[in-house]
Amino acid sequence: EDRRRRMVRWLTTLFFGVAAALRAPTSRVVPRATTTVEAAEAATSGVLPAERYIASNRFETRNDEAAAKFEARWATRKSRLADLDGFRYFTLLRQVPLEDVVGERGAQAMGGSKPKYDYMSFTIWQDKENFDAWRKGDAFKEAHGGTSIGAFLNAMVSSIRVLKGAPSPAFYEGILHLAAPPASDPTKVVENGWRVVDADGVSLLPADCFVAANRFAVRPGAEEAFEERWSQRDSNLADLPGFKSFTMLRRDGATKNDPMGDDFNYMSFTVWADKASFLNWRNSQSFKDAHGGGKQAKADDDAPAKKAPPPWIRPPTVAFWEGILELSSAQGA
Repeated sequence: EDRRRRMVRWLTTLFFGVAAALRAPTSRVVPRATTTVEAAEAATSGVLPAERYIASNRFETRNDEAAAKFEARWATRKSRLADLDGFRYFTLLRQVPLEDVVGERGAQAMGGSKPKYDYMSFTIWQDKENFDAWRKGDAFKEAHGGTSIGAFLNAMVSSIRVLKGAPSPAFYEGILHLAAPPASDPTKVVENGWRVVDADGVSLLPADCFVAANRFAVRPGAEEAFEERWSQRDSNLADLPGFKSFTMLRRDGATKNDPMGDDFNYMSFTVWADKASFLNWRNSQSFKDAHGGGKQAKADDDAPAKKAPPPWIRPPTVAFWEGILELSSAQGA
């Protein structure tokens, strides 16, 4: 009887988690930089206009065995995402430990806490209207278990076996967007708007891309300065081998009491072909120039002028991801 009650309670929680995904913010809300900051909302008249709209959903799987089953469920789901108006890019992100990318010493230097979730779906839309049309249409219902109540409940029961609790959505406006035209890849088969891959539910799927994300808790009132700082950066990302896309994500909605502990309101999000491409950039002069290590930065350091404090309330933290089931529009992200 206790087990039955726990299952009903879990199903109810999961149902409302999916229902929350149907309710993206309906108006621009300026998020607070952190749950510990109590201040009035910052004015946003000077922030940059959104160039994309991003919908994500965060998941925590039970264990490694459940992770492979979770990926197989995504691979075999019914979806026609790539055929929908306004679709630009999708990938299912699998978290990569920092030490696997930069070594133990590098991970210690970066500090910060890793995301509580190990998977995140990440979809880029041309604008919010395109996203709203998808979430209100049959394509959304089909991708989440079907158009009938029975099919939906079957999908919910299946989720019990692989997830620790309900998924948690998060939405973003994309600014400073930059994308390379997608390269032709005959190994990535797409049929009826969705990737075709072999998924046995035992082995993890091979990575299609590598993502480096830097997460910022920008203090209230400093949003405009933060965005201006990024817009003036010296960077030649688009010219580098393996570069796919860059987007500065600005949280659309409040971050206070976020279920996954994501109290940051900005995230730089760079997609690379693979980890080697990212490391090649990280060791390049382009990285030094973009992060204040170039010749101009040296000249600025020698100048007597006092530097302004950073717009964030604490140092940013890094997260790495592998993307699977990658799907792109003909125009790219």
